[in-house]
Amino acid sequence: MLPEWMQKIEAGPCACCTISTGRKKGFVQKAISDIFIFFEECLLNDNIAQRKGLLQSLDPRVKLISMVILIFAVAMTRDIRLLVVVYILTLIVAYLSRIELWFFLKRVWVFIPIFAGIIMIPILFNIFTPGDTLITIANLGPDAHLGPFALPAVITITRQGVMVASLFVVRVATCVSAAVLLFLTTPRDLLFKSLRSLKVPKVYILTLDMCYRYIFLFSDMIKDFYTAKKSRSIRALPLVEEQKWVGSRVGYTLVKALSMSEKVHGAMISRGFSGDIKIMHQYALHRRDYVACVSVCALSIVLLLASQNLIKF
Repeated sequence: MLPEWMQKIEAGPCACCTISTGRKKGFVQKAISDIFIFFEECLLNDNIAQRKGLLQSLDPRVKLISMVILIFAVAMTRDIRLLVVVYILTLIVAYLSRIELWFFLKRVWVFIPIFAGIIMIPILFNIFTPGDTLITIANLGPDAHLGPFALPAVITITRQGVMVASLFVVRVATCVSAAVLLFLTTPRDLLFKSLRSLKVPKVYILTLDMCYRYIFLFSDMIKDFYTAKKSRSIRALPLVEEQKWVGSRVGYTLVKALSMSEKVHGAMISRGFSGDIKIMHQYALHRRDYVACVSVCALSIVLLLASQNLIKF
């Protein structure tokens, strides 16, 4: 076991890159900062997967199959009350898996559900979803048109539109929460190995594994490019020169990637690679795995029956 002080994550740009100069950071420096944030999150994800929590104790195959079944059932559910219940269950499971709730909420809500809410904004209005008025936005009067399209005399936000948009956002948030739980609590190599239980072709799994493995190497190489440039720069270059430098580094990285892929493949062949990666971890199902799988399947069946109006709540 590593001592506590070695497990602390102190990723961040070097002092020379963070000295305040009274100017905003350029796009190159922002990209480098994002790379450090990416490293920090990946290290934290690996740390979470090693914790002793509820989901970490389950077999990776059981987690993968259960989450796929649950996401499918949630996608078919049209009752927002059931979706809210399932979403609350994901928060409870995250807590029992020793995942900080604020970290979990940020991972779920920062991107996909918020974006889903933005694209659903037009559904709120009676132009697209007629119904009972909640808020009146504008009174356009009769014969209002937007180009060749006729508009209603009064633009309003309808109750039906709010319900449709809310249902969509909660559904997306619940599906994303289930997927995030799976990725946070399962080591990367075991997750890729578990994909074989769903009969995913080996070539796709190997491609994903190699991409995830070497993205760290190339990200570190990009950081070294910028550090070397920064150490040799006396003053900031014009934006056009910065863009030219970035373009040249992109081309060099592509050449480097092609060269490295040939070397890595040759090294793998020389060590007996035959198209499949062997992982030493041995799967073993326990009683808790059966209980978890049966519970998720039962919940999914209830959601599917409710989506077909075979069960009333």
